[in-house]
Amino acid sequence: MNILVADDDKNICTSLKWILNEEGHDVKTCSNGEEAIKLAGTEQFDVGFMDVMMPGMSGIEALAQVIKLQTGIKVFMISGQADVATAVKATKLGAYDFLEKPLKPEKVILEIKKIREQFAIKTRVNELQKLVDLEHRMLGDSQAMRDLEEIISRAAPSEGRILIYGENGSGKELVAREIHYKSHRKNGPFIQLNCAAIPRDLIESELFGYEKGSFTGASRKKQGLIEQAEGGSLLLDEVGDMALETQAKLLRVLQENEFFRLGGTKPQKFDVRIIAATNKNLLQEISLGHFREDLYFRLNVIPITVPPLRDRLQDVPMLVKHFADIYSIKNGKRIKIFTDSAMALLTQYHWPGNIRELKNIIERLGIMINSQEIGAQNVSAVLSGASPQHLSMENKRSFDETVALKEQMNKFEKDIILHVYDKYDGNVSKIAKVLQTDRANLHKKLKKYGIKP
Repeated sequence: MNILVADDDKNICTSLKWILNEEGHDVKTCSNGEEAIKLAGTEQFDVGFMDVMMPGMSGIEALAQVIKLQTGIKVFMISGQADVATAVKATKLGAYDFLEKPLKPEKVILEIKKIREQFAIKTRVNELQKLVDLEHRMLGDSQAMRDLEEIISRAAPSEGRILIYGENGSGKELVAREIHYKSHRKNGPFIQLNCAAIPRDLIESELFGYEKGSFTGASRKKQGLIEQAEGGSLLLDEVGDMALETQAKLLRVLQENEFFRLGGTKPQKFDVRIIAATNKNLLQEISLGHFREDLYFRLNVIPITVPPLRDRLQDVPMLVKHFADIYSIKNGKRIKIFTDSAMALLTQYHWPGNIRELKNIIERLGIMINSQEIGAQNVSAVLSGASPQHLSMENKRSFDETVALKEQMNKFEKDIILHVYDKYDGNVSKIAKVLQTDRANLHKKLKKYGIKP
């Protein structure tokens, strides 16, 4: 780190400079407050050590100006005549800490190490925040995406409830987040509930919360997701999978704008924007008796449809680069370059699993391909394994005569499971339902093929 030392005692300056240089830091020294301010105006410092009493401008007088010039600097005030009043004043002016003379080398080293750790954590948090922001960005220059962005821009500032339609993996959650961040609720929380992933008997406690003692195991009061989303937005993802009895309770909540915690007798008012999303045709679900018509009209104030990836294939190159950037950061690897022929294959593929499938494939290629360049052969191999039903007839007929039938059948079975696993993002219940097998057998297969430990 770059460190500033201001003290009229030359021995202090020399000692601190030697100690800190030994720890690998760059140190600049000066003997009064005016010089400290001058240095702070020309160079960037991470940490400062300033004597309280110096000739001319004191350290206390210089402290505020140094902090103003150096946002983020951690300044230690040092003094041989420390008193509580001076320490309090220095702290109020922005000092990080107060150290008494004579300075102990081990104390100085320990404090500097603590600050380095704080900076490292802050840097990592900033990197992760950038990564989260990157992952939640909506990308695309196709007409379908431009139309979608225009609808979002018009709908987001309103308070109208929104129902987002789209296939699995098409980016419904991203659309919901975009609506939230373009609304006046953007500084409030964005909370989501996947109605398909939570067991039917738990969804109400997740949504509404519960009082202590309301059921066996309720040892304390718990806030529901509606309360947690106060002042923000709540996404009810896959709302078409919500049980009818829960739909009835949700309808009453939306009508009255209040809810009861499980076991509670006092109604709770709330200020939350409800956004719902589904991959189902809710009108068809209504005709089958699986979804309440009155709830549908409550949720479907502003309908938004997310286009599947196959309807905006021209966005694939932009998305490929975006995901390659993200996963290079995530996995600590250099960004991979896709050849023109590789990109052509990716833009010709049907993408039954939509953007989620594309993300998984780009990550897999980034991890498993050692070379810096990813070619058509690499992409072809992964796409064949990712979606067997979309292989060309030539690929379907091809087989290796030197490999036993059982081994080739195992490979084909693995490819099918892997495709469905990627498409449904590892949701074992959904995968078992799609493949029409029981969960125990599926777990065995996942373990056998190394898809999931």
